[in-house]
Amino acid sequence: MDPHGERALARRPVDDDSPGAPVRTASPPWRKAALAVHVASSVGWLGAVVTYLTIALIAITTPEVAVLRDLTALMERLVWLVIVPFDLLSLASGLVCALVSPWGLLRHYWVSTKLVLNLVTTVFLFGYTLEVGQSARIAARPKPTDAEVQALREPMNVAHAVVALGLLLVAVVLAVYKPRGLTRYGQRKAVDRGRGRLASGTSS
Repeated sequence: MDPHGERALARRPVDDDSPGAPVRTASPPWRKAALAVHVASSVGWLGAVVTYLTIALIAITTPEVAVLRDLTALMERLVWLVIVPFDLLSLASGLVCALVSPWGLLRHYWVSTKLVLNLVTTVFLFGYTLEVGQSARIAARPKPTDAEVQALREPMNVAHAVVALGLLLVAVVLAVYKPRGLTRYGQRKAVDRGRGRLASGTSS
């Protein structure tokens, strides 16, 4: 096959019967189960971040110190009991879905980009748990100082939640629209499949 033919195979759109396109077969039950877990955990993660953002906004605007302290403690529990589990479940189920589906993990830019976003958000989240834990310890003190109360009112909790929400929304857009585009690895795989088909056709 000439080089131009190889490039043509690699650049074919992924929504046709080209070598790089997903195989259109009925998903087995376990694949559907993995997808259901991924969608549910991702939606739960997104909803938990929105809830956290709402609580953080109330916390930094309330004039009541007691309410501020209670909300700070609530935010820590929300992070560890809801956000972190949904994050890890979404990451694990997303990896499973990519590996067992025709899309693959590294063949398409939208899948690889989603993976990078998920990993970045997870690292960001675990780093943030240290900060929110420190805030919760300050809030638990019997009589926090004025400086400590002011520190609890810092808008960083809001900023962190906004950044996380933005990254999650980008991932949602990628998952819904699935922009075309094969990675170099995906292009090589597409060319190899095309060669295999041509060889099979010639031999037959």
